[in-house]
Order: sequence, then structure tokens, then C-alpha cells
Amino acid sequence: MDIEQSKYTDLISQIGGLLQKGREQVAKSVNIILVQTYWYIGRHIVEFEQGGKEKAEYGTFLFEQLSKDLTRLYGKGFSRSNLLYMRKLYLNFPKSETLSNVLSWSHYFEILRSDNELEINFYVKQAEKENWSVRELKRQIKSMLFHRLALSKDKKGVLELSEQGQEIQKADDILKDPYVLEFLNIPESHQFLESELEEKLISNLQHFLLELGKGFTFEKRQYRISISGKHFFVDLVFYHRILKCFVLIDLKRGEVTHQDVGQMNLYLNYFKKEVSTEGDNEPIGIVLGAAKDHVLVEYATESISNQLFISKYQLYLPDKKQLENELNKLLDEDDSPGSR
Repeated sequence: MDIEQSKYTDLISQIGGLLQKGREQVAKSVNIILVQTYWYIGRHIVEFEQGGKEKAEYGTFLFEQLSKDLTRLYGKGFSRSNLLYMRKLYLNFPKSETLSNVLSWSHYFEILRSDNELEINFYVKQAEKENWSVRELKRQIKSMLFHRLALSKDKKGVLELSEQGQEIQKADDILKDPYVLEFLNIPESHQFLESELEEKLISNLQHFLLELGKGFTFEKRQYRISISGKHFFVDLVFYHRILKCFVLIDLKRGEVTHQDVGQMNLYLNYFKKEVSTEGDNEPIGIVLGAAKDHVLVEYATESISNQLFISKYQLYLPDKKQLENELNKLLDEDDSPGSR
């Protein structure tokens, strides 16, 4: 008896879909159980070693011995470093209900490398909201995303960032300074053209979208604008689905000039009148250069009513110690008597 091929193919597809969904649910359940189990192990270690006192000293010997005995009895997964991070998981999240039901132990392991509570909370919230893979999370931590976002805020804003993750509600919420483009693998000493930078960004669009942040969808490169017989080209055009507006990016190989600002202002005026449609909010313009003069930026943008921003990019990862010092300085200044 012949089987009707089309119906049989549908049956195979339906079963495959169910299996895939089931496997994903099993993997998710395993991750949740594993994180919770490691949290309990961390709690038992703290209670045994410290009597519940977080500030008590703990010795290396306990973790070395515990690692050997647990590995002998229960197999892999109990290295000394893993046990130390289980302990750290409990100390940073003393209430088990605050643990994420989305993040795996591998996520927590990367996040807990930090000793900064604000930073740890931010990456947990953000990784959960953005559904980052472990690889994406590692890249964001390495590029110092938390510090780059935090330095554009006051102390209250830094605390909100830590507690809620990045909330995108207005134009400047999408900005970073600097943008880190290390994924392009352009040597710092290499003399490149703006067109080469643009080409490499398009070739690495997935990485660039991750650096830009949530909500960006790519529209077009070298968007042509024709005004009175003259032609202009916007390097990169995106649409932001959360803010519901176009985002125009112009790339500059060197320092941003006031002429660059004026040109972007022209682009924004054109988009407002000729491109944006009903339901779109006003477009955002970002002039992205290798350097910027803060005084020049202030004077060049002072009377502009459009949402126009100037930011830097760099082709290498930021200096971690420098950004940490700047953030600590910001938080210390807000705590000083003169700031109240």
C-alpha cells in the first residue's frame, strides 16, 4: 500500500517540530535545575566554611580537597574554580528566587568573573532580556558594555542600569561612546578609507548590530539623497523598531568636524520631510568618528533641534582599568558633600 507522499512529509515535519521543541524544553529545564543545584552547593559551602558569615576567611585547602573528593564520587563538574563560582553564585544571589530561569550555568560563570555587584546585576538582566548566547555575552563583557553605558549617566542612572538593564525609551538611550569595532580586525596603525570601514561593517553586519544594540534593523548603505540637482549619500541607514524611527550613521575616518555635523543635520531634515511616514518618530543621526573635540561638538550642535549625536569608535577593546576608574570617580563624586 502506497503512502501519500505529501501527507507523509507533513507527518515527518510535525514530529520533527515536536521533538525539537521537547529537546529545547528539556535543555532549558536541565539548565534551570543545574543553576539551582549549584546555588545550593554554594550555600552549603558557605555555611560549612564560614558559619554563614560572608566576610570570614576561607582557605584554599577546603576547595582543593572538596574538588578531589566530589570528582572521585560524582565525576566531572567539580573543579576548584567551579566550586569557587558556586560559592560566589550564592553570595551574589542569596535568594534563590532571584536566579534567572533563562541563563545557563555557563552564563553565570562568565558574569561572576566580575567583582562589581552593579556590573554583575547588569549583565544578568541584559543577557536575559537580549537572549544572548554565551559567546555574545563574553564579547559584551570584554568590550566593557556596562561601563560604556554607565559613564553617560549620573549615579541614579547607573543604579537603574544595574537593576533594570538597558531601557530604550528615548534617542540617547541607544548611544554608546565609544563604539568598539574590534571584530573588524583592522590593525590600529592601518591607514584605511571611510569606504573600507563601511565595507567591513557591512561584511560583519551581525557583529555590528550586536554592538549597536537592541532594536536596530538594517535598511540600506549609501542611501542617496537628491536636492536641487545635487546628490548626497548617507553611509548607513537603519530603522529602530522600538523607537520607531530611522537612524542615520555617517562614518568619519578622523576627527568629526562642524561640517560633518551640518551635513548630518541636512540629512535629518530631508528624512523628516521626504522619507519618514505616518507613525514614524523623528529620525536620529549619529556621526561616528575616530575622535571628537568636546568643545567643538558643544558649539556645533547647540542650536540644532534635530536628534543629532556625535560619538567615537575605536578598533580595539577599551582599557578596563581606565573605564573602571572613571566609573568609580563618577560614583564617588555623586557621594561627595558638594554634590548634594
